[in-house]
Amino acid sequence: MSALPASENLLGLYRQMYTIRAFEEQVMELLSGGEIAGSTHLCIGQEAIPVGACAALEPEDAVVGTYRGHGWAIARGVPLAELFAELMGRASALCGGRGGSAYLMAPDYGFLGENSIVGAGVPMALGAALARKVQGTAGVGVVSIGDGAMNQGVVHESLNMAAVLGVPLVVVVENNGYVEMTPSAALTAVPAHRRAAAYGIESLLVDGNNADAVRDAVTHARAVALGSTRPFLVEAETHRLAGHYSGDLQAYRPPGELDAARQREPVVLLAAAVDDVAAVDAVRADVQKGLAVALATARAVSVPGAEDVRERLYAGVTR
Repeated sequence: MSALPASENLLGLYRQMYTIRAFEEQVMELLSGGEIAGSTHLCIGQEAIPVGACAALEPEDAVVGTYRGHGWAIARGVPLAELFAELMGRASALCGGRGGSAYLMAPDYGFLGENSIVGAGVPMALGAALARKVQGTAGVGVVSIGDGAMNQGVVHESLNMAAVLGVPLVVVVENNGYVEMTPSAALTAVPAHRRAAAYGIESLLVDGNNADAVRDAVTHARAVALGSTRPFLVEAETHRLAGHYSGDLQAYRPPGELDAARQREPVVLLAAAVDDVAAVDAVRADVQKGLAVALATARAVSVPGAEDVRERLYAGVTR
């Protein structure tokens, strides 16, 4: 836990969460303006989960995100200019513009990447955690998945394997209320945190709109995973304020749902908890200024040429 005074601690969390929010909103503008090709999955409304979780982690931990992973990359300290450049298909220092949004990775920051296949990050994080156990090094494997991924076979297989082998794996389930365009309750019979007992592992259910609560839960999960070399599952309840993907019109949402969710979303709640309008405004202005500089820097990065199209085809990370 942080030793900072409560007000400074809250402002620090707010800065990180607002940075993610502002980054994602800028990404939407870049998509609309044609500076980012294709579609992307935004974590607007879910910022407290990566910020809280990463506040509990150490540099030696390995993080694997979902395809909605920009917030996790930012929370792990990946520079905004490099993130913008990568998403814009420019020759960034991350993946040279070849990964884009769906396959972004930054192993130098302990972020082993995203995966556009639902649930596929779990065996990747399992492998990272198993490597740490075999090598006798500190650290855990952490993976973020959606609640819909809990219905994928590979997730069950990985949880079982992690429990049988005694692997320090922390699974963070971001339950945002929807499995793509279908309400979670319509597709999931048993909540994620209750399923953990079937594998003989511990779990916690936490308010995913509260970064402090998420940090406490993941701090506990990490300690248990390291102390007992057993996996741990954290289910964080939140709400997605954007569509499943950038082109999603969200016609499936009932009237009034988004308006109600915006009253209790994490950025709004944390700003109210800080209870210092001037301080919050100063943070927002500073973040926007930094964001503008990062975007200008990214726009100055060259587009990768055909001469290196065969590079970056294979992963060579050691973390």
